[in-house]
Amino acid sequence: MSDSSPSDSGADGLAARLRTDRPHSARVWNYILGGKDHYAPDRQAGDLILRAFPEFAAVARTQRRFLARAVRFLTEEAGVRQFLDIGTGLPTADNTHEIAQRAAPDSRIVYVDHDPLVLAHARALLTSTPEGSCDYLEADVRDPRTILAGAARTLDLDRPVGLVLLGIMGQLPDSDNPWGLVDELVEALPPGSHLVLSDGIDTSETLNAAVRAYNEQSADSYHLRPAERIEAFFHGLHLVAPGVVLADRWRAPETAEQEPRAHAMAGVARKP
Repeated sequence: MSDSSPSDSGADGLAARLRTDRPHSARVWNYILGGKDHYAPDRQAGDLILRAFPEFAAVARTQRRFLARAVRFLTEEAGVRQFLDIGTGLPTADNTHEIAQRAAPDSRIVYVDHDPLVLAHARALLTSTPEGSCDYLEADVRDPRTILAGAARTLDLDRPVGLVLLGIMGQLPDSDNPWGLVDELVEALPPGSHLVLSDGIDTSETLNAAVRAYNEQSADSYHLRPAERIEAFFHGLHLVAPGVVLADRWRAPETAEQEPRAHAMAGVARKP
């Protein structure tokens, strides 16, 4: 992407809300994954992270692979046909709807994000199979009521839903009570729904330092946590084997490419 505002803003005032003078997490993540939707400050922040912690690009790829395995599990083994993906980020290869509809063409997906650049690219997220459906909702994860009301236009919330929270709860400080927000979202979903969640852990001082440096210059912040705090998001749910583990270990095939440690915990759990 050039350093001008995207031409497909789709809403008045979108360009003003992009804040191209400071890095944003979705755009930095897109840059690290090799995407094209970023501005100079995002590239500078991404390069800062990669200089301080060169493994981070591999960590980003590992997270995407976990998402693919989790969605395939939900469609192929758990029979889930509806997904609520919050904190979607910018479109990349194998988005949630592509993975789900490849296995089950009638799958219905609602993406949620509050980054205005994601809104600008929403059309790329809405390419659904004829049998299924995709929708995009601009909302903040701190507002579960708005999310659930909007999702209900596409999803049947009386039937099981796969709630996907990949890297998003780490963007909230403890003062926002991310555990309570997850509880509120899960509580509104019927039995048989599943929570798919992954977030970064604070076990590497090098990664901790890189994230601190990023937070000092970014428009938003990321909060690494101890593994047990990630596990706490799944309380009251039935964990799918192998439980809450490093993201690169969750149901990874034995022949999987060996990469540096994931530095993120991941799990899938069923609501009883």
